[in-house]
Amino acid sequence: MNAAATEQAAPAPEPKANVANKRKLVGRVVSNKMQKTVVVKVERRVTHPTFGKIITRSSKYHAHVATGAFQEGDLVEIVECRPISKTKSWAVTRLVEKSKAV
Repeated sequence: MNAAATEQAAPAPEPKANVANKRKLVGRVVSNKMQKTVVVKVERRVTHPTFGKIITRSSKYHAHVATGAFQEGDLVEIVECRPISKTKSWAVTRLVEKSKAV
């Protein structure tokens, strides 16, 4: 066997897990009463299968925050992470828009 044949037989190195492949969502903070956790409401617009009308669907996610920097009404971006607790497997990455004080 020559050197070229042994190089072809060697398996290709496995690609490392990319952080950019994690899901990202944008939503509003609806509760910040817990320590190091905020509840983020993410809304999406979908077409009704029968009537064709655009309707709004929403989901709430518990997201980890190291500091208590986010208030209710803030628009934030959350990213999927490892499970931190029973209900918390998202983390806040950045503040998109500060809430308007009324």
